Amino acid sequence: MQKILVVEDDREMNQGISYVLEEEGYRTISAHTIAEGRDAYEKNGADLILLDVNLPDGEGFGFCRWIRERSKVPVLFLTARDLEEDALLGYEVGAEDYVTKPFSMKILLRKISVILKRSGEEQGTVFDDGFLRLDLLRAKAEVNGKACSVTPTEFRILKEFLAHRGQLLTYEVLLDRLWDGGNQFVDKHALAVNINRLRGKIEDAEHKYISNVYGMGYQWIGQ
Repeated sequence: MQKILVVEDDREMNQGISYVLEEEGYRTISAHTIAEGRDAYEKNGADLILLDVNLPDGEGFGFCRWIRERSKVPVLFLTARDLEEDALLGYEVGAEDYVTKPFSMKILLRKISVILKRSGEEQGTVFDDGFLRLDLLRAKAEVNGKACSVTPTEFRILKEFLAHRGQLLTYEVLLDRLWDGGNQFVDKHALAVNINRLRGKIEDAEHKYISNVYGMGYQWIGQ
């Protein structure tokens, strides 16, 4: 289920937008200030952010810049600020679209659908939940906004997990697939050593991604 973070200080509007989005099958996370928006994104990530410009603790433009420093998640401004310069600034800070209030909910839903479809196609090889970002094509990893050194072997492991999210991958399946990929794994112990080393790089007390299913194998439990 795709997640949409709604950052809107008008609680009635925030609730109304969230209700319609959930009726359309999206999961929504509500925030009413920039501080709440940052906290919600860091804890939950998002596939798209709906963002007001005028917020109690600052302007949405600054929040959009903050997001862009960390992620390529699409941002769609929803605001009463209808001046041309505001719209241009919205695009300059990295927004996907700029919609002024009042707006048609049907048109907004269509825009969201198009943006998420395009984003999914562009980011099919990217995992990003706000804490961990993996670019599988470029073999790059970031943890909490900082570059993380991941070996080619560890990236092969990550590719297997991300291709089978939530599924149990037995020791035998992982060994066979990684052996076919040209790796030098020869037993479960070597596999465990590499996975434990990888977990040490990408996990912390609050962010867990790989679960050891005792006696069977491993499972990706990240979002």
